[in-house]
Amino acid sequence: MMSKGHRLPALLIAILVAFLGAGCSSSGSGGSSAGAIPVLPKVGNLEKTTLNVAVLPAIDSAGFFIALHDGLFAQEGLTVKYSPAFGDSVIQPQVKGQYDITGNNYVSYIQEQVSGQGNLEIIAEGSVLQPGCEVIVSMPGSPVRSFGEIKGQVLGVNADANVGFLLVASLAVNSGITLQTKGFSSTAIDLPAKPVNFPAVPDLLDKHVNVAILSEPFVTQMELQQGAVPVADMDQGSTREFPIEGYAVTRAWARANPNTLKAFQIALQAGQRLADTSRTQVEQAFDTLPTKDPAYVSPQTAALISLDSYPLGVEQTRLQRVADVMLEFGFLKSRFNVSQMLP
Repeated sequence: MMSKGHRLPALLIAILVAFLGAGCSSSGSGGSSAGAIPVLPKVGNLEKTTLNVAVLPAIDSAGFFIALHDGLFAQEGLTVKYSPAFGDSVIQPQVKGQYDITGNNYVSYIQEQVSGQGNLEIIAEGSVLQPGCEVIVSMPGSPVRSFGEIKGQVLGVNADANVGFLLVASLAVNSGITLQTKGFSSTAIDLPAKPVNFPAVPDLLDKHVNVAILSEPFVTQMELQQGAVPVADMDQGSTREFPIEGYAVTRAWARANPNTLKAFQIALQAGQRLADTSRTQVEQAFDTLPTKDPAYVSPQTAALISLDSYPLGVEQTRLQRVADVMLEFGFLKSRFNVSQMLP
């Protein structure tokens, strides 16, 4: 159950349920039918109508891309200018006012909050990990075919302090393997000196590292295009069904733009519901993006990608898992209460 003090306002949820239930019929997540586009309640007196929003160009952001593709933000009178976000590179620009809203991994958000670099508020959940969505892969010629064979290898990660790193750390510790950033040993995974963005991982695997952790759609893309071999699925152990992505604003922005924030939440939650109930809607949102966009997925690939689950609202208990696992594996020095980042 959601904690009553840490979710979308009750009235907003009630409106969403009423309108989405009445205006939208769709297949289950494994189906092929597209859900009907709902007619959303309008929020008046918007403080801003044009928003700069940076989100992960990954399947975790399916709810956002559906809201963008299906005109849900437009229904609310919002013009959303989307930029791809990689790792924690967009959080400080957000704090400085370059972005109104970001969609990123919770590990990076919490790290920024603990460091005092950002006074952030989580306004919506984005994704919860499911099988096949975060996977360690190797190339066809690599001898590595299981996680136990990773010892002594170099592992490519998107960033050295984000959720991918945490997922690897969790699985490694549970498997009796340590991580190190310099040198090699028979019981360690070595990490490259410089993290890379997901679209650059195929070249990284070809030339510099032996294995890498990838998110969908990059997992399926590499399997189809480079013959990548799955080595380990991250949806297991202490990170099974792990919260991956959320959407955040600064506290100052939330105070200055309450109506705009509510309008964004209504549209995003409608996109989340469609992402969780209509696979076709997800595929269309990604395969109709410009081909040069990092989030673009070809129709052939889109039909094969694994999907996360896409929750509504914000559940404090679920998000607390992130901070607790961060503490368990040394990402935090003391326990962090995620309520500090909730409305």
